[in-house]
Parts: sequence; C-alpha cells; structure tokens
Amino acid sequence: MDKAGLADGGQDDELSVPRAALNKMIKELIPRIRVANDARELILNCCTEFIHLVSSEANEICVKQQKKTISPDHILEALGTLGFGDYKEEAKAVFQEAKAVAAKKRRGSTRLENLGIPEEELLRQQQELFERARQEQAQLEQQQWMQMQQVLQQQQQLAAQQQLAAQQQQLQQTVPTASGAASDSVPASSTGAEQTSSTEEKDGVVVPTSSAWVPSVGNITLPPFPKANTDEDDDYS
Repeated sequence: MDKAGLADGGQDDELSVPRAALNKMIKELIPRIRVANDARELILNCCTEFIHLVSSEANEICVKQQKKTISPDHILEALGTLGFGDYKEEAKAVFQEAKAVAAKKRRGSTRLENLGIPEEELLRQQQELFERARQEQAQLEQQQWMQMQQVLQQQQQLAAQQQLAAQQQQLQQTVPTASGAASDSVPASSTGAEQTSSTEEKDGVVVPTSSAWVPSVGNITLPPFPKANTDEDDDYS
C-alpha cells in the first residue's frame, strides 16, 4: 500500500488521529502551556501524515519479504529506513507496554470464562442488577417526596392553628369593649321618667310641683304636669 494509493482513495479525511487522544497527549506533555486551535489542527495533520508514511513504508517491506501481515519488526525497520531511527527505542518501550495491557485484558476475560457461566446468563444477571438499582432509586425518591409532603402538611396545620389563635384572642379583646360601651350608652330617660326636684305636701296630700316629675318615653320628654291650683284648695278649705 503506497502513499499515492491513499491520496487517490480519498481516505485522508477519514483516517486520522482522534482529537481526544491528541488533546490528552498535548495536556500530558505541556500541561502549563495553552495551545491554539490552529496549532492543534496542524499537529493533528502532522501525526496523520507521519502514520501514513510509516505504514506505507512498513507495507513495502512486508511485501518485499513476501509476508501477508505487517509485524512490529516491519514498523521498526520502516522507522530506520525513513530516517527516524532515534524513535526505535521509544517505539519498543511503547510496544512492550501495549503488550502488557493486552495480556491483562486477556487474563480478565479468562477469569470470566473460568467461572463456567454462559455469556447470556451474565447478561441476564447484569440486567437484573440494573433493574434492582432502578427500583431502589425509585423507592428512595418516593420516600423523599412523602417526607416533603408531610413537612408541608405540618407547616400548613401550624399556620392554621396560629391564625385561629390570633382570631380567638382578637375576639376576646373585642367582646368586653363592646359590652362596656353598650352599658355606657343606655340613657337615663329609658327608665320612663326623670325626677328633677322634690315634691311638696298640701293639706296632708303629697302633690308634685311643676318641675317635680317629668315623664318621658324613649328619647322624647313630655311636658311637665301643670302646677296645682292652691287657690281652689283654699276655697275648699
């Protein structure tokens, strides 16, 4: 596979280094330096071109050796052919690290296989765990909602009790005031008559004077009794 074939195939835009991986590498190498977006794009294009170049050279070496699979040795040889021999040691170290990670993953997969549980059963158990977690979360949310409702009801009841107590206190303060005002407003004339002066005695008979007894009805005062005729009494005597 040569470089011309890649260019003619129109795959340069599809095959590139993931931007997330590139950003992670930049952050790890220069954590205290800010890299502009244009610089990131340039680094991405350089990495992609470098990978294409090394891959094409390794492919040519593989074909010359009449091999069907590109091995790590072909990559290392391609680095030396292209003048990147200084990268061989670092490439070997990264290759050994990648092999260790792959072996660790294989061991984890082997432990699952040694359990003797089919993959379908493991998937079913996983779904059950997810469903149980969802139910527990729903119950927890329901309990929290009920607690909030109880607190709200208690607050409403307390507010109603305070309002009722305030109304009762206001009523108790209003009733004595109203009764006292009613007793003070009763007129003396409502008894039916007013006594304005004393009476006088004439020949052993007590008779009222003109201003002695003033009858009244409600708020209307009647005219006074006429004065007794003393002359007639003298004539009779």
